[in-house]
Amino acid sequence: MKKSSPRPVSSSSSLEDILGELDPNGEISLPINIKMDRRFFLKATGVVGAGLVLAFGLNGNTSAASSEGRPELNAYIRISPDGSIFIYSKNPEIGQGIKTSMPMIVAEELDADWNDVTVEQSPINETLFGRQNAGGSRSIASNWDSMRKAGATARHMLIEAAANEWRVPAKECTTENSHVFHGKTSQKVSYGNLATKAAALVVPPERKVKLKDRQDYKLLGKRVTGVDNHLLVTGQPLFGIDQTLPGMLYAVYEKCPAVGGTVDSANLDEVRKLLGVKHAFILEGNGNVMELKPGVAIVATTTWAAFQAKRQLKVRWNESNASKDSWSSLVKRAQFVKTQPAEKILYEKGNVDAAMEDSAKSIDALYSFQFAAHATLEPQNSTAWYSNGAVEVWAPTQSPSRGLVSVANTLGIKKDKVTIHQIRAGGGFGRRLVNDPECEAAAISKHINAPVKLQWTREDDMAHDFYRTGGFHLFKGGIDLEGKICFLQDHLITFSHDGEKSVIAGAPRQPSQVFPAQLLNNFRLGQSLLPLKTLCGLLRAPESNTTAWAVQSFLHELAVASGRDHLEFLLDIMGEPQWLPPKNLYGLNTGRAADVIKLAAEKAGWGKQLPAGRGLGLAFHFSHAGHFAEIADVSVSSAKKITVHNVTVAADIGPIVNLSGAENQCQGSVIDGLSTMLGLGITMENGRIPQSNFDTYPLLRMPDAPTVDVHFIQSDNPPTGAGEPALPPLAPAICNAIYAALGYRVRTLPITEEGFSV
Repeated sequence: MKKSSPRPVSSSSSLEDILGELDPNGEISLPINIKMDRRFFLKATGVVGAGLVLAFGLNGNTSAASSEGRPELNAYIRISPDGSIFIYSKNPEIGQGIKTSMPMIVAEELDADWNDVTVEQSPINETLFGRQNAGGSRSIASNWDSMRKAGATARHMLIEAAANEWRVPAKECTTENSHVFHGKTSQKVSYGNLATKAAALVVPPERKVKLKDRQDYKLLGKRVTGVDNHLLVTGQPLFGIDQTLPGMLYAVYEKCPAVGGTVDSANLDEVRKLLGVKHAFILEGNGNVMELKPGVAIVATTTWAAFQAKRQLKVRWNESNASKDSWSSLVKRAQFVKTQPAEKILYEKGNVDAAMEDSAKSIDALYSFQFAAHATLEPQNSTAWYSNGAVEVWAPTQSPSRGLVSVANTLGIKKDKVTIHQIRAGGGFGRRLVNDPECEAAAISKHINAPVKLQWTREDDMAHDFYRTGGFHLFKGGIDLEGKICFLQDHLITFSHDGEKSVIAGAPRQPSQVFPAQLLNNFRLGQSLLPLKTLCGLLRAPESNTTAWAVQSFLHELAVASGRDHLEFLLDIMGEPQWLPPKNLYGLNTGRAADVIKLAAEKAGWGKQLPAGRGLGLAFHFSHAGHFAEIADVSVSSAKKITVHNVTVAADIGPIVNLSGAENQCQGSVIDGLSTMLGLGITMENGRIPQSNFDTYPLLRMPDAPTVDVHFIQSDNPPTGAGEPALPPLAPAICNAIYAALGYRVRTLPITEEGFSV
């Protein structure tokens, strides 16, 4: 059974700040050239005398020691004399499986027996590891090269140590299952027996270290169970909600249900008299809604006592500057705005107006989608202990590096006085990129000078999310006499906090790269902004999760209008194989796109005869460097009750690291996307969120889940992530299947708004 350590190991932001950490493709960027002295590394990681310890840097540099550390670190491998191999996983584990897959990359190049490997979650320390985040499906892509080089370098040094001992040429030695072999003399020796000798060697230059060819992989590409799976199924305390500390108290924090509200007064004296309550007090906030909003804290001897006391809490809110947002009012306003020209043209190519005049046929359509919540299985929580001017925080966060800054800002202390312990999260989907629970817990702990665990209820989680943005796409498109698209216009109606720029993930960061703009002669993308105070944030596959639905659904409308098969229509749009700008891993490759579309069609049996009321729907989308096509097999009754029988997923994300994990991510994306499109919507009124729990925000139930068949094209391109790009094509594939089955065009999400049910 693969081992994993269950124990935690120690060590003024805004929405725009978080966006600033993303590259133009929505990916999190990393700093380089982190430096430190050797002895500090050994002291910080406690690995003195551990055999071979190999560090690998963000810039690819590598170094090793048995009694000293090394510079320019990102993470490290440790091989003990007893043969144990320890590999750190530096990024947060939020269910996406990187705690398993990232160390697998090292182990493959090391030629380690996976049963010898123990994976540990690394401390949060930018000096040691660089920025540590889980977002943008970048964990594998950003660490692939450095981890391969680390494993290969360690293997090279172990071979050299064995060759020196046997007095044979190193080129005659091979490795397998944590051993070095010399075939001519039938000698073998374990890595453990070589570790100390290997550590005494000079680290070889990169040019001398040979990486494996993909066809030689023995571990990568196989189905490998998660390193935490045994701990998970036996109920071990891995999550933030499980944390305990000596003398710990339990806290809840009540905030105004409309963002921007402050506390006028509360019945604190009554609350303090309730059973188990130790403290009740008001926190004024720090002026940053991303960190600490104003509210009332209750601290008790148990979580139950704190929850019960919160039920008795009565707060008079000052809502003079609070949100008055209303979804119904926003819809009415959008209906007016759609009749007006777009306020701003984000991107234009060719001559759309002339093409409109020349088109043989044109259609227009309005697509609308509601706001959505993250609804993570584990509600927000955090444990904090403030003492002597410093604070430790145990947090299930996606962005611990940002959390260090946010907690320091909240408490008014230096960042080096903050320690964050990286705890496995029960789901993230982008919600845990914002660290407000950590800030709240730290502020409460400082106020009472004692360790506390802050626990949000599900109702807190729904009311105080950073929601996926709702919005509207007003399309107009034309077909020429050959049945090809001659123009496409998209008027995006979205939201703004300041009247100048759209809220986070409301509009594309690179309008020229919106599909299929780069492949059409005439394209126009306009934008109009509506005022909003409701807080928004990144949700799984930001921007793509709604844009793909609207664009791919409208492309199907154009295919129908042209009288052409949708598969043929999409492939025709792709044209000849080429890289589109930025002409790298994060640019769409039309050849890879066409290949996944064809693969999905082949596996799903595109074109086969189906009974009345049943249809296949196809969609493609490229996001987060992943090319994905999906086909949904859907039945629809005359009463608009739908059954999703099967979803076929075809993907090209380069070579697969962990087949089990990659399949799981694709299946999870399909279920997540289906759940959201079927019935999940946030419709704020008077600044408040009426959807308070899963009775009013109904997640998909197990009997309604389809089978999901996943197929990968294992290309030779560098590997990229699977956690996000499998989600965007799902909604348009389902909606296109509904049209094929019923002849009805869905233009609203969730589809329950148009009378559908499961």
